[in-house]
Amino acid sequence: MLTRRKLAVALVMASALFFAAAASVPGQTTTTYKAPRTADGKPNLNGIWQAMNSANWNIEAHPAAMGPITELGAAGSIPAGAGIVEGEIPYKPEMLAKKRENAANYLKLDPEIRCYLPGVPRAMYQPFPFQIIQSPKHIMFVHEFAGAVRTVYMTDQIEAPADSWMGWSNGKWEADTLVIDTTGFNGKTWFDRAGNFHSKALHVVERISARSAETLNYDVTIEDPDTFTRPWKMSMPLYRRVEKNAQISEFRCVEFSEEVVYGHLAKPKK
Repeated sequence: MLTRRKLAVALVMASALFFAAAASVPGQTTTTYKAPRTADGKPNLNGIWQAMNSANWNIEAHPAAMGPITELGAAGSIPAGAGIVEGEIPYKPEMLAKKRENAANYLKLDPEIRCYLPGVPRAMYQPFPFQIIQSPKHIMFVHEFAGAVRTVYMTDQIEAPADSWMGWSNGKWEADTLVIDTTGFNGKTWFDRAGNFHSKALHVVERISARSAETLNYDVTIEDPDTFTRPWKMSMPLYRRVEKNAQISEFRCVEFSEEVVYGHLAKPKK
């Protein structure tokens, strides 16, 4: 005799089997999200977005750990993270040694500490919001950290005229996906606080598409033959900031880092 609990379990299992079978019917497809359109018919990605992960500490999977400044205790600790890298980062042996050296000297070497521009893709997953401003000819990424700004050229595309912190970005639409091709880096930025880095040969291809009204898919392919043995990928969702009057604030971190950069030459604090 079936008890009430066993009957409930049987009904749940039967329902699951039914819906699984329905999903596997040939020719049947699931409905995908279709973003609102801009005036030129492209997906509207305008808005303020932010990553909700710990990739800025370490893009690879990592446990929670004590931070480099022990006096801060729990406030300065490193949050755990599942990582955003697909597989392992394929460093060349000598470059892996450099990465470990970076990690051991993080407080002296990480460009973020000195308020240098974060580069791409790090700017996209720092713990700060950024804004996408979209037009047919240009798409701008306005970041809160250090006031970083990146322009994606959708027309009149050229190669990078000079190396820079944020690189030179050309974009195109592939169906509903924004594809951004960025080169022309100066090789001075890192991927995270764990010492993961690249050279001037970095080539970044980003793919951004709307997955819902309040989330984006963000996929990145990294290529740098001077540092890695092959291309590799990162992926994560980005979340819309939906609070009332959401906006990008100022984070002029130069004045926060003067003592680190200039030491005794820094201007006295008021």
